[in-house]
Amino acid sequence: MSVLLYRLGRFAYGKPWYVIGGWLAVLTAVIALLVTYPVKLSNEVRIDGTPSQQVIDDLAVSLPEASGGQGMLLFKAPAGARIEDARVRSALLAAVNAVYGHDHVIDARKALAAEAAKGKNSLLLRAQTAVAQASGTPSSGRTPVPLQSEGGPVPGVIVSADGSTALLQFQFDQQTYELPSGTIDSTIETAERQAAHGGLEVLPSASMLEIPEIVGVGEIVGVTVAALVLLVTLGSVVAAGLPLVIALVGVTVGVGGAFTLSTVFEIHSLAAVLALMLGLAVGIDYALFIVNRERRLILDDGLDAHEATGRAVGTAGSAVFFAGTTVVIALAGLLVVGITLLSTMALVAAATVAIAVLLALTLLPALLGLVKERICPARIRHRAQRHVSAADGGRATRWGAHLVRHKYAALAAAILIPAVLAVPAAGMKLGLPSGASYNPDTGQRRSYELTSKAYGPGYNGPLLIAVNSSADGRSLTPGTLAAVTSDLRGVKGATSVSLAGMNRTGTTAILSLVPAGGPNDDATKDLVTAVRAKSARMGTAHGVTVGITGFTALAIDVSDRLADVLPLYVATVLGLSLLILLLVFRSLMVPVTATVGFLLTIGATFGLTTAVFQWGWLQNLIGLDATAPVVSLLPVIITGVLYGLAMDYQMFLVTSMREAHVHGADALDATVTGFARASSVVLAAATIMVSVFAGFVFNAQPMIKQAGFALATGILIDAFVIRMTLVPATMALAGDRAWWIPAWLDRLLPDLDVEGDKLAQRIPLPHPATAQPPAPAQQTGTTG
Repeated sequence: MSVLLYRLGRFAYGKPWYVIGGWLAVLTAVIALLVTYPVKLSNEVRIDGTPSQQVIDDLAVSLPEASGGQGMLLFKAPAGARIEDARVRSALLAAVNAVYGHDHVIDARKALAAEAAKGKNSLLLRAQTAVAQASGTPSSGRTPVPLQSEGGPVPGVIVSADGSTALLQFQFDQQTYELPSGTIDSTIETAERQAAHGGLEVLPSASMLEIPEIVGVGEIVGVTVAALVLLVTLGSVVAAGLPLVIALVGVTVGVGGAFTLSTVFEIHSLAAVLALMLGLAVGIDYALFIVNRERRLILDDGLDAHEATGRAVGTAGSAVFFAGTTVVIALAGLLVVGITLLSTMALVAAATVAIAVLLALTLLPALLGLVKERICPARIRHRAQRHVSAADGGRATRWGAHLVRHKYAALAAAILIPAVLAVPAAGMKLGLPSGASYNPDTGQRRSYELTSKAYGPGYNGPLLIAVNSSADGRSLTPGTLAAVTSDLRGVKGATSVSLAGMNRTGTTAILSLVPAGGPNDDATKDLVTAVRAKSARMGTAHGVTVGITGFTALAIDVSDRLADVLPLYVATVLGLSLLILLLVFRSLMVPVTATVGFLLTIGATFGLTTAVFQWGWLQNLIGLDATAPVVSLLPVIITGVLYGLAMDYQMFLVTSMREAHVHGADALDATVTGFARASSVVLAAATIMVSVFAGFVFNAQPMIKQAGFALATGILIDAFVIRMTLVPATMALAGDRAWWIPAWLDRLLPDLDVEGDKLAQRIPLPHPATAQPPAPAQQTGTTG
């Protein structure tokens, strides 16, 4: 492997425009496709094979007019005024008219007028009356009333009991992620213009959110910090700029390539953000590792830039290749979960990481071929000759020796710290983002809180009950729907039931069940469980089938589905990754230590995530003020991503130790030497990753916010506590046993030569005093 990559690095360095031209062609093609075909992202959380999703899919067939996205706007009257005040009421009616007249909004008034024209023959109106009588008064004591106009109720509008707010619930003709860009914002602005005449404040619910911006101020700040870290680490603008170029090209090709497929395959916005986060982080890290190795070869071994580039790609590039492989395997492992949303995320992110690896092994040495000897400016060479530049390495060596001497204390601290941080994870609750997950200054959060106060928390996440006639072609009677409603009202935690819709044949009806608790409350989850337990009995008694869906029902199904597949996923990823680590390090202890360390990392990560987001601890330090459950999808996503990234640091650090050991150092010296060589790069790489991921904590989307926090804290713990403390302490404690492997297994395993031993034997390192570009005859021998 090292010899092959050495030749690849020398070729790219010597023929840079061939490689650069190829990547420019790819980049141009991606940009052209993005211009030609509009990007289409999704915010839908679809979990195929779950009861909730099945109900949604069935409704799309039997009641397609109810399959569009839901909209909800809260209108708050000015202080001291009521909705029924003439000026306020007039402005509200104008706003409702504007919303119903907006493109892609279904005008419920037309459907109601058509039913009213049928008189007593209207099955819908008779069913509404029967359901309303059976539902009775909401058990919460808060009785919202319909807004009246021209002698009748205004469809979709209810006024709170205190008269301070009005709630408009409506429907789009498509799912929100399928709507043309700007439709939701335009709908809100239309309502705001009319509502302003009465001093009404318009607050959208969490469902009224456009696709979040992929790159914001926080992300830009993260990349800026990464640039500063590179500049400090490498000491040169040119050297620091190369990893950034690789990362930016990587995310453009990777994420941009995924966008070009969004018209064919559904791409979730979180998939794009995850790929962007990973692409930026690993693109910078992989390039940094190779550039740093090339510069050390120039400064420490006196090689020219051409030879140093080839050897850097041959050695550090081998580690990059296998590090990237572990990340791809960890992401690809998400495919065993069988959830389309996760599978799409995994494929897009894995492809972006693979592209980052390919760029680091090809485009980076080509760019180094343009930079040539300028990669090490004269001032840096001068410092190296005066041994000033060895100061950092001296500190790293002293710290590594300190860890070796105090290995027991270091090991105890590295285990105790993450173990304590993991304690809150025992109380982790899973759910999906709701309005309560947003910061207080957002319309989504204010809408959630005002709705809870004025109507009850259940109005923020009503459950949908699909009632279908068991007899083919036979309509549901008002009496049947009234009986089902009575049964539902009898379930603990149900406050009210209303008819939300019915198909033209009357064979399918949708009931809206408002729970007493909020979307993520335990009481609401108990209500969903109770309704499902009672649905079979209701179906038999009334000749119907009953299904339940909605925010909470979907969250329950997601959690149950992930709980079932998580053990298989973890076993698959750990098994494949342990095999790769065994091949790379030819050791039994190193892969096991790496995996145990990761388990400590993941426990501490979810402990901190639970404490900050669910319990609200220390939120003011990172500008947050919203407590919410941990997003259901997060554990499996973060487990996969963090495992792959943790193995990056394991690869960079321990390959340096193995390289020193293979080249003759004893176990303790190899630990210190390898730590000294790689720790500065791991330190810089971890700082960069934490900076990039932390930038996403300030994204408006709660799911992205939690993912950014979990990844940033996970990297922080894994790099500094596990890889740079636990690993060297364990290696020192094990001594030569760290590299033990049974002879029979050693013979079976292929020699991947990640540490470059074969490269050193076949192509000896030029003597520093005479290091010159290889003669033509030598070049032929090394590249043939």
